[in-house]
Amino acid sequence: MAAGKQNLVGGRVRKLRTTAGLSQESLAARCGAAGWDVSRGTFAKIEAGLRRVNDAELLILAKALRCTVGDLLEGFPAKAIADVLRQGEAGG
Repeated sequence: MAAGKQNLVGGRVRKLRTTAGLSQESLAARCGAAGWDVSRGTFAKIEAGLRRVNDAELLILAKALRCTVGDLLEGFPAKAIADVLRQGEAGG
């Protein structure tokens, strides 16, 4: 994982979104219906790994993408998790 990544799930979100034929705007609308007021720009940052995703947002993302949280997190090596945790510590 490249330095500066703030989340692990951005790439998976992009893949699941595009596989489902959803635009970032459509995914934002689905998330809004589930209670998370989020913009297309925020999804661009999430998918690029430039914005952290908290646990509540992760649950809503899974619901909006019609997948499980496990689908979003599955298979990440310990080093990738450690790199993201380190970025969080560095950010304050």
